[in-house]
Amino acid sequence: MADTEDLLDYEDEEQTEQTGNEAGNDTKKSVKGTYVSIHSSGFRDFLLKPEILRAIVDCGFEHPSEVQHECIPQAVLGMDILCQAKSGMGKTAVFVLATLQQLEPTENVVYVLVMCHTRELAFQISKEYERFSKYMPNIKVGVFFGGMPIQKDEEVLKNNCPHIVVGTPGRILALVKSKKLNLKHLKHFVLDECDKMLELLDMRKDVQEIYRNTPHGKQVMMFSATLSKDIRPVCKKFMQDPMEVYVDDEAKLTLHGLQQHYVKLKENEKNKKLFELLDILEFNQVVIFVKSIQRCVALAQLLTEQNFPAIGIHRGMDQKERLSRYEQFKDFQKVNRRFIEK
Repeated sequence: MADTEDLLDYEDEEQTEQTGNEAGNDTKKSVKGTYVSIHSSGFRDFLLKPEILRAIVDCGFEHPSEVQHECIPQAVLGMDILCQAKSGMGKTAVFVLATLQQLEPTENVVYVLVMCHTRELAFQISKEYERFSKYMPNIKVGVFFGGMPIQKDEEVLKNNCPHIVVGTPGRILALVKSKKLNLKHLKHFVLDECDKMLELLDMRKDVQEIYRNTPHGKQVMMFSATLSKDIRPVCKKFMQDPMEVYVDDEAKLTLHGLQQHYVKLKENEKNKKLFELLDILEFNQVVIFVKSIQRCVALAQLLTEQNFPAIGIHRGMDQKERLSRYEQFKDFQKVNRRFIEK
């Protein structure tokens, strides 16, 4: 809820450094510990709508995580939130539940805008909104990102305008510029993985231009697994006295119970070692990251030939195919399948 005049200029590095020195004076909420803490309190203590609580029960959630316990009570009151927490601690649920709780929808008005840096993440967030609003039939959710025809997005906004819009900055800005996406009644402005968008000057410029097309009196929430001290003051330029929740130590961003191993190999030894590990380890699914499209295609084929069914996903595919394969992986549509992503 900051004035647009105060927003950081994306080319003014000196201002970034000066603001960074002031960041330490602000009130912060620091979450201590190296593991996901479970509270004895339940989601009912947040006084959420019955429809939301019913959906939470359906999802199998009983107790909020540390971050949810800290953030949701303030978020549902409309406070600006700047949150850094480990992957897997339920940051997405914080803004999904908080915005659904506050939403009083009217027809053809966009109240919530959520932006993230990748198409797949946007798609995933939209599914989370659908999951938690399953008993709120009047709520409409739309997801817009590049790689798909913009005409379809324009038709959705014209004929079945969503109350909640999730998307990537490039596509959202294009829809705003064309006057197809009207944000003048927006109540909630959310950035997920905010550091990824604000560290890149081109994407930060898009985010800032979108922000300038929204009302002054809105709630701003930003979330990330990694939030450097340099980027925090940039985030706060978009906010008004935010509640800040930070992990106490950058070395503790790995979830408790997650083991990490590193094996130094020559290039021609990688495949053999990979197959050895797949034979030894017990698992339901495996995600393998590679550095190129060619490696992704070749490894997926090699795994399949060695009786390890695999699905490859890479940037060379059109968006429809990428989402289709993502859904196959997520829904366990292949038995003992492996997943390779570029």
